[in-house]
Amino acid sequence: MKQVKISFLGCGNMGRSLIGGLIGNGYPPELLRGADPDPAQREQLARLFNIAVVEDNNDAASDAAVVVLAVKPQFIGTTITEIADTLKQQRPLLMSIAAGVRLSTISHNIGDKPPIVRVMPNTPALIQAGAAALYANEHVSDDQRELAEAIMRSVGIAIWLDDEARLDAVTALSGSGPAYFFLIMEVMEKAAIKLGLGEEQARLLTLETAFGAAKMAMESNHDPATLRQQVTSPGGTTEQALQVLLEGGIEKLFGDALSAANNRSIELADEFGMGSKV
Repeated sequence: MKQVKISFLGCGNMGRSLIGGLIGNGYPPELLRGADPDPAQREQLARLFNIAVVEDNNDAASDAAVVVLAVKPQFIGTTITEIADTLKQQRPLLMSIAAGVRLSTISHNIGDKPPIVRVMPNTPALIQAGAAALYANEHVSDDQRELAEAIMRSVGIAIWLDDEARLDAVTALSGSGPAYFFLIMEVMEKAAIKLGLGEEQARLLTLETAFGAAKMAMESNHDPATLRQQVTSPGGTTEQALQVLLEGGIEKLFGDALSAANNRSIELADEFGMGSKV
């Protein structure tokens, strides 16, 4: 990864995770800078990573080759307005991890064809197990694409999309996805407790089973359907349980759930596009 100055505007959970991931992968702390209006956030960031942290976004963005917008979506407009002149003069790569904010909204008043990469990460990035999708506008160079991908790979996997609209589907799948698995683990724990297991026993067995299944899927050459068939003996306990889930409509239920999340992502993007342009 080419070593350039990277500035993070917003040092909450996701901003901190990216900074921590970069440093953990050997990126020089002196090339990283953060900006946050919260003194407690700035103090924590400086203490954890020994990087320069400032209050003013323009101070952070000055001379940066990459500016990462890690602020909440509702603050994108004011943040862009604040640093617009700096962006016009320096033309850094602008990376936005603000969910639901389209490139057209971000670039509205920057002008001069700014290079922008929009990213949809997810919360497991906090433990370097994230899954992110990226989409670049036509003004992003090959070197800038490599930089953006390397930043996100410091906290997990990263894939590129060729259509910005597909980010809504990514939001529904991996962006919101951790919560789906947490819900499944939650209901499995409750069901096991009703069957007589203790709370700690149910929790430990559920977590290790979820981890083991994910690890098997990651390390196998087979798709999930094949793996499911391999662990399902005819007439056995697993077959009985799966029959209940399938007859209960689990496939349609998840299809409806992801469609609802996808549609809500589109609605939010429309709302931010109308109300958050700078």
